[in-house]
Amino acid sequence: MKIKFFCPYWGSNALSYPMFFKKVKDAGYDGVEMSLPLDKSQKSEILVQLNDHGLEFIGQHHETKDTDPLIYKKNFREYLYNLADARPLLINSQTGKDYFSFEDNVMLIEAASVIAKETGIPVIHETHRGKFSFALHITKQYLEKIPEIELGLDLSHWCNVAESLLDDQVESLDLALLHTRHIHARVGYAEGPQVSDPRLPEWSEAVGFHLFCWDKVVEHFTQSDQENLTITPEFGPYPYMFHLPFTKMPVSDQWEVNLYMKELLKNRYRSITS
Repeated sequence: MKIKFFCPYWGSNALSYPMFFKKVKDAGYDGVEMSLPLDKSQKSEILVQLNDHGLEFIGQHHETKDTDPLIYKKNFREYLYNLADARPLLINSQTGKDYFSFEDNVMLIEAASVIAKETGIPVIHETHRGKFSFALHITKQYLEKIPEIELGLDLSHWCNVAESLLDDQVESLDLALLHTRHIHARVGYAEGPQVSDPRLPEWSEAVGFHLFCWDKVVEHFTQSDQENLTITPEFGPYPYMFHLPFTKMPVSDQWEVNLYMKELLKNRYRSITS
């Protein structure tokens, strides 16, 4: 079993693709997690640059915003097929809406499953506020209904929604960890989806909880027949990143924090993956 680390494009949009991909490669990441434009020429340019820099690719879907479930499904399918066409390792999808009915969200999950079977590209579902998976106790209902669901685990959203470190939802959490295929290594806390800086001692409890959960995912993978676990350190820019009042200056450097998370986890799991 090998753990591969991916760099989020989120927060680096000001850089040209060649500059960004070179920076990612030089920093020791295995690949990039990002969405792709529907425009064929722009998409081709990105994929050529990824290949030239020897980087692997995780497709990220977050664009579909429609409030009508049927219109959502139509556009959702277009984005997923567009990503699958690029042959990523997997597609990490922010799927559905928190206010859609259970049945409508199941319709979207099943649509993603059909595309995964047609293309051979796994489509997993990111745990995210505003989506079908916005809360741990709600996600549990979907996992019980559709046991083949695989998750892109971002615990930070669930901590924020539940206003806790989920210590009162142990059974549901254990189930979610068993369904995890990919990790977004951002640290949240009871009042927000991102601590100011995971290196600070005041966040040690939140960091410790996330590490405990990620350890369980890694342990599960070592006992399974899956070859790769993928991790994207995904601390984000403003408004996820705290800013100083009036100045708009971030309190931490997003790039450096994500590098710190990558090295922390690479060292933590070195004995498992070497």
